[in-house]
Amino acid sequence: MANFSKSNVPQFSVDVYQNEFLPEGGREVNGIVTVTSTGGGTTGGIPLPGAAAAPGYGPGQAPSAAVVLMVDCSGSMDYPPTKMRNARDATAAAIDTLREGTRFSVVAGTHVAKDVYPGNGQLAVADARTKAQAKEALRKLSAGGGTAIGTWLRLTDRLLGAADVDIRHGILLTDGRNEHEAPEDLRAALDSCAGRFTCDARGAGTDWEVKEVTSIASALLGTADIVADPAGLAADFTQMMENAMGKEVADVALRLWTPVGVEIRFVKQVAPTVEDLTGRRTEAPPRAGDYPTGSWGDESRDYHVCVLVPEAGIGQEMLAARVSLILPDPSGAGAPQVLSQGLVRAVWTDDMVASTSINPQVAHYTGQAELAQVIQQGLDARKSGDFDGATAKLGRAVQLASASGNQDTAKLLSKVVDVVDAATGTVRLKAKVAEADEMTLETRSTKTVRVKK
Repeated sequence: MANFSKSNVPQFSVDVYQNEFLPEGGREVNGIVTVTSTGGGTTGGIPLPGAAAAPGYGPGQAPSAAVVLMVDCSGSMDYPPTKMRNARDATAAAIDTLREGTRFSVVAGTHVAKDVYPGNGQLAVADARTKAQAKEALRKLSAGGGTAIGTWLRLTDRLLGAADVDIRHGILLTDGRNEHEAPEDLRAALDSCAGRFTCDARGAGTDWEVKEVTSIASALLGTADIVADPAGLAADFTQMMENAMGKEVADVALRLWTPVGVEIRFVKQVAPTVEDLTGRRTEAPPRAGDYPTGSWGDESRDYHVCVLVPEAGIGQEMLAARVSLILPDPSGAGAPQVLSQGLVRAVWTDDMVASTSINPQVAHYTGQAELAQVIQQGLDARKSGDFDGATAKLGRAVQLASASGNQDTAKLLSKVVDVVDAATGTVRLKAKVAEADEMTLETRSTKTVRVKK
């Protein structure tokens, strides 16, 4: 493990967990890369207990940030009428949580997007006066119109793009399906916004499409969740904004360098959620590629790197990959800053015990990735009427959740299936399942638990 720091970013460290030993002819090398960011210590502008302020920031200071809150104001938000009130209250709570000096805006989203505060195509600077003005503008919001989320995201991108800040973040609330634009329009908007800002997405009630909301969070490296009872929106929005205010550095990339002859099978984030980053690689010659990780505060995440190395004889060893945390030069002119590095190795041995042992971290996260996959497959099968397939997949999910200690997912599964024997994955589909329970399981299916050290 190596550590590098610079005065204006938190301290990053990289640890690699793997079994580097391969049998003769073995080619697949797996490593779990744990990335930890420490030393920032700000959440909502308040230093965490026992944590020093981020290097480069004086007392009470924090990185500059801009946040746009996108509030669904489509007609469906009036059913029931309390839903719109809950959304206004939640957005007001998030505004109250803004750190002084943060730039911000409120966007009302229907089949078009409207900048309702400050309303001049720019961002306001958070202080007591502007927060009060923004909450007054919220009180005037009413429901009416359709839903075209791509327009909301494009306006947010324009607003955030004009701000000279360290952190750019969006928070998006919807209660319905994206019915007033084509799926390819939303996809194009996400493609144009990717890498420009992060975005947390929330679905209120049960009339929205899970895959739409999760795809927004996935593309923009944020979180997705359901708030089945809109009365819980204020607490959720407060927590989201506190997390956003705790971010210290943006645009961190995981750079993977591989020697000649090594093939990359996949690069996935596996904790706190499963997110396949393989297809998001941007080339960084020679023989390296960058995978986006978004914004960081004081936190730790795990990544699974899998590569194929050329065959080699007993006793040989090689560097299979070098993993680096990279921070681009803001000007784009200089070399990126290397925040930390770790090595993935391959050693060929005739010791069968050594070469067949599976590293506990690799085994755990392989199971967690499968857990997320079989939940999705099981729910899709259930929706299509393939009840035998759904039973088999969700039974496997119960087995994996039980074996890994993922109690939160196990509880969500128990609302969709009756568990006969968790250890063997023997289950029966419930005859009736509340829509909120099924949507919650689907939305949270990628949440993982960390391996017990």
